[in-house]
Amino acid sequence: MSNSALNSDTKAFCFDIFGTCVDWRKSVTNELHSEAQRAVVGANAVAPAAGKAKAMTREAWGDIAAEWRQTYYKFTRELASNPDTPFKTVDQHHHDALIDILSNHGLTGLWTDAEIQHLAQVWHRLDSWPDTNEGLQLLGKHYQTATLSNGNVSLLKDMQVHSGMQFTHTFSAEMFGTYKPNPRVYLGATEELGAKPEQVAMVAAHLGDLKAAKSNGLQTVYVEREREESLDMDQARQEGYVDLWIGKGEGGFLGVTKALGID
Repeated sequence: MSNSALNSDTKAFCFDIFGTCVDWRKSVTNELHSEAQRAVVGANAVAPAAGKAKAMTREAWGDIAAEWRQTYYKFTRELASNPDTPFKTVDQHHHDALIDILSNHGLTGLWTDAEIQHLAQVWHRLDSWPDTNEGLQLLGKHYQTATLSNGNVSLLKDMQVHSGMQFTHTFSAEMFGTYKPNPRVYLGATEELGAKPEQVAMVAAHLGDLKAAKSNGLQTVYVEREREESLDMDQARQEGYVDLWIGKGEGGFLGVTKALGID
């Protein structure tokens, strides 16, 4: 665990959600697999798609979940970098992307339109990591805590109800008309909190998110999560844009509270 201390006048923590607070991979894979198993024995699925789905393992649905997640990354980054792109919510993207993925994998017709609409909202029903809820509760006794996700506001509110996560504020990139890593998201959140950027710490399991936050004056807390990082960790340590680093096996959010002397 890093010994780096955060500023003594820190007022708030903003949290990335997907992968940082919640285990999206497990939640989405489980629901895709269970709904596929239900569909293949139902009356609505068409034969070619049902036959293919029947032969698919949970691991295969995990690959579908990962592919779905990758479309989200591409979508949000393209919109964040191009101010001329019309805004589209993450909910809308998840629905449209799921239809495309099913088509590409020969699974069109496995679910009805209404079932696809429900399944596309699985991102509202993600389970938190085991340390998340307790860590947020402890931090919330001493600081303002806020979501700062590309997920739309309704998604984030539904997820909090489902998972039991508690924040003092719910902020979404949707509020600022763009997506992370656009500076408007980070700076908009600090303004909403009534704080200077250096008084706010961004918490994420993705170094790219933290690098962008740091470039906009925020403090940064890295919480390493299983299979979430795509960047070079050694290079990130050398560049020094992470103020507090919680590695694997160091307690996740409870590692953050321990480093801050909160119990």
